[in-house]
Amino acid sequence: MAFFMKTMISNQVKNLGFGGGSEEKKEEGGTSDPAAAHGMTREEYEEYQKQMIEEKMERDAAFTQKKAERACLRVHLREKYRLPKSEMDENQIQMAGDDVDLPEDLQKMVDEDQEEEEDKDTILGQFQNLQNMDLDTIKEKAQATFTEIKQTAEQKCSVM
Repeated sequence: MAFFMKTMISNQVKNLGFGGGSEEKKEEGGTSDPAAAHGMTREEYEEYQKQMIEEKMERDAAFTQKKAERACLRVHLREKYRLPKSEMDENQIQMAGDDVDLPEDLQKMVDEDQEEEEDKDTILGQFQNLQNMDLDTIKEKAQATFTEIKQTAEQKCSVM
C-alpha cells in the first residue's frame, strides 16, 4: 500500500512540472546543443561566450587592482605606525604588477597626515605643543625621561 501511495504522489509531482519527468522532456526537446537551447546560432553563441569571458577577465582584473590598492594602503599604515609587515599584502601588490598606487582620496589623506606630523616636528610645532600642556605634565615627562636615561646608563656601564 505504501509503495502504491508513493508512486501515485510521484506521478502527481511529475505532472505538475516539479521534476521527475526528464524522460518525457528528452523525447520532446531532442537537442543537446547549448546554442539552440539559448535560441542562437552557433556563431552567435560563440561570440556571446567570448564576450562573457572578456567581461569576466575585466572584472577579475578590476577586483585584483582594488585588492592591491587596499593592500598598498595597509602597507602604508603599517609603515606609518611601525607595525610588522604582511607577506599577504606584498603578494597581492606583486600579483597586480607592482604598479599599484593609493587611490587619490586616500593619497590626499596620507599627505595631510604627513603635513600635520611635519608641522609637529618643527620647533614652532613643539612650542605650540608645550603651550597646550600644563607645567606638571612637563615636569612628570622630564622626570620620567631622566629616570629612564639613568637606568639605561646604569645597565650599560658597570662603573656607575
